[in-house]
Amino acid sequence: MSTQQEMVEKYLDGFRRSDHPAILDCLTDDVVWHIHGACTARGKNEFDDEIGDPGFEGSPDLCVDRMVTEGDTTVIAGSGHGQHRTVGSIFFNYCDVITFRDGLISQVDSYVVPVT
Repeated sequence: MSTQQEMVEKYLDGFRRSDHPAILDCLTDDVVWHIHGACTARGKNEFDDEIGDPGFEGSPDLCVDRMVTEGDTTVIAGSGHGQHRTVGSIFFNYCDVITFRDGLISQVDSYVVPVT
């Protein structure tokens, strides 16, 4: 497993535990998170605001089906599940294109598709 892939695992584990400091430790100060079709967060403060939707309970289950690294980019594809207070169970597939700079995540392009 490459150093970038190890960082991606640490980043995902932070999400699985809803551990904001662990997630933020993986990021550059000027990180950009494009959640395509939803929003763009710039910098750690905005990224932190997007980590957890207040409507969700607990931490998401995230499964990585595939992880590929080339150069400064790691792509992960997988599936997940979360529990929303008013909607109930939410299942989704996702693909994140993660760009690194100086050993930290500098950009995340997230594509999330709900599964019914």
